Parts: sequence; structure tokens; C-alpha cells
Amino acid sequence: MLEAAGLRKRYGAHLAVDSVSFVIERGEILGYLGPNGSGKSTTVNMIVGLLEPTSGRISMDGCSLGSHPVDYKRRVGYVPEEPHLYTHLTAPAYLRLVGELRGLPRHSLNARIDRLLQLFRLYDSRYATMSAFSKGMRQRVLLIAALLHDPDLLVLDEPFSGLDVGAALLFRTLLGQFASEGKMVLFSSHRFDIVEKICSRAVILSRGRLVAEHSMNCDGRRTPESLEDVFTRVTDPDDYAGIARAILGAIRDT
Repeated sequence: MLEAAGLRKRYGAHLAVDSVSFVIERGEILGYLGPNGSGKSTTVNMIVGLLEPTSGRISMDGCSLGSHPVDYKRRVGYVPEEPHLYTHLTAPAYLRLVGELRGLPRHSLNARIDRLLQLFRLYDSRYATMSAFSKGMRQRVLLIAALLHDPDLLVLDEPFSGLDVGAALLFRTLLGQFASEGKMVLFSSHRFDIVEKICSRAVILSRGRLVAEHSMNCDGRRTPESLEDVFTRVTDPDDYAGIARAILGAIRDT
């Protein structure tokens, strides 16, 4: 399992993440929710090893990120929110670079890349540089790169951004099957509807601290309180109805 214990991240006087702890069991997709500025992306960056925690511990099956960073990171796949790629490269060239950095054997890497490009419907664009790709196409390339080495943990930060309906449905099905094979997924998103459909459990972050945990009912019955209800209750959101009325009043004010 993945365990995050007492994570804190401080930038000068600002405590962005404060004593965050959670566990992801094998076979589980954990939703990670929070308003803008809550420390959600900071947590994700610590989990994948892009940021070093000020204090706290991250480990996977007893392998500590702090003590064994290479062993830990080779078991992680990451899809960031913004698809920043080397857009002067073609998708196969970029994926070969990723695969070689991951230490995958060259004799099987090209065949694996070709097959994945076909399955993600990118094969016909294999000779085009990624500067010509839409955001959704770049997102699919990032997903292939994250899965290429068959990771134990997949970390996703708003992964459905830019995907069309068909790609989103494929992605959702893929995540379910990935988890069913004993893998782990950390799914960071603003979309309540997607989190409720994909995840079995969600944790909610507000002002750098975990403020709630919610289990989604997977047997088709309605839960007493929806994920959106829980989020609204624990994060002290703005009065959206009042703001909406004020906006409509402002555009009609003569």
C-alpha cells in the first residue's frame, strides 16, 4: 500500500500542507479533492517526488521515498494536469525517450509503443510532431508515458482535462481494470461526478489539512450524503447562489 504520514510543506512562513496523512490500499482508487489553494497539487507533487516534504513520510509497501527515492519512483506513473511535452518530438520519439529513461529493454519498447498508440488512437499521427496535437491528444500521450513501465501507483492530476467523450470513457474503464489487478491510483480532481463514478473513497483537503473522508457506495444504492454535500459542508465555500444573483443583477443594472 501507499502511506503518506504527517506530510507538511512550508514555504517560508506559509504552511501549504499541514499534517496530511492517508493510505491507499492495493486495488483502490482514492479521490483527492480540495478547493484552489488547499494544498492539493502540493501534496500530489510530494507523492510523486517532485517536491520534498518539510516533514513527514511517504512509503510504498515499506519502501520509503526519502530513503530509497529511485526504487520508489520507478514504481510510480504520473499524469500532470498540464500536458507539457517536448512538442518538437513525435509521440513515438517522446515515448521512446521515456521508456529508455525508465530502463525498459529496447527490443520490446518499440512494439509496446506502437501497440499503445494504436489502442489510444494516436497511431495515424505518429509522424506528426506533438506541436500539432490537441490538448486531449497530448493528454493521451502522457497517459501512455505513465503506464509504459507498468507502475504500481498511478497518480493523476485532473487527467480528464481536454479528453473527448470517447477517450474519457476509455480512461475511466482502464482505471477500473488497472486497480482490479492490485494496482493503486491517486485521483486528484475538481469533478465530483467523475470522482463518485471512479473512486471507492475520497479525502477532502481544505487550507492544507484533511477535513473529511467519504466512502462511495459501490452497490448502486444512494448514500445518505453525496460527495458534493460533504465537500460543501467541510470547506466553507462561498455563497454561490448569492454571487450568481449579484452577477445577474449587475448585467441587468441600467
